[in-house]
Amino acid sequence: MAGSRSEAPVVIAVAITGSVPRKTDNPAVPVTVSEQVESTHQAFEAGATLCHIHVRNDDESPSSDPDKFAAVQAGLREHCPGMIVQFSTGGRGRDPAARGLSLKHRPDMASLSTGSVNFPTIVYENSASLVTDLAGQMKQYGVRPEIEIFDLSHLHGAKRLVEAGLIDARPHVQFVMGVQNAMPAEEHLLDILLAETRRILPEATWTAAGIGRNQAIVMDWALARGADAVRTGLEDNIRVTKDRLAASNAELVGLAAEAVARHGRRVATPVEARAALGLG
Repeated sequence: MAGSRSEAPVVIAVAITGSVPRKTDNPAVPVTVSEQVESTHQAFEAGATLCHIHVRNDDESPSSDPDKFAAVQAGLREHCPGMIVQFSTGGRGRDPAARGLSLKHRPDMASLSTGSVNFPTIVYENSASLVTDLAGQMKQYGVRPEIEIFDLSHLHGAKRLVEAGLIDARPHVQFVMGVQNAMPAEEHLLDILLAETRRILPEATWTAAGIGRNQAIVMDWALARGADAVRTGLEDNIRVTKDRLAASNAELVGLAAEAVARHGRRVATPVEARAALGLG
């Protein structure tokens, strides 16, 4: 499985805004296109080489407006040269029929969940037909998927996509840990997920995301196991400590870079990040 070489550089992914945090939760959450571009540029300067993008309506609710996705992408192309642009096709607060509308703008990557799961207040629905449709659109537009793993069965959903020829045999997978009602942030579960990934998707690259207070500890678990990437950002965690809000996405990226160094690794450059994730 890719990512086993401890000397390999580490991709830092920053999830800048998500669909849940509001400015009332943390004023640093970027909502408008210009705020997202500026926040990402600061995170890029701090070492992030992949940006995971959601967009919002003016009232801060989740949006699927492809023009907004395109505007953020254009800003990042200008201000963050070489950074990997990853659009979300996630479903919280979005019409399933609209979740793939932005793919026509051909970002480098897009998130792809391969099964349904309970979230704190909703069921995050990803029917088999929707997963197949989104994967097909990604293939059509040359967008590399990041497979979001909220449950062990989702790995087998990814394997089915490989077998169907909708994704290649070297997917990038992300284990999402610590979402309430979904997969807990427990270290032995990461080992189970990794073992199954190595068994059925041996060429995969991988990362892990810890939600909320789990962000730093999951990052350490991933780095200790030779992860290809780590994920941070205000989408997942709005705090640095229990008593202090994060000042910016850049601050969280800086903490991730420190974690990478503690594990004897170094942060990947944009060119290295693209090579590591199969983007050339």
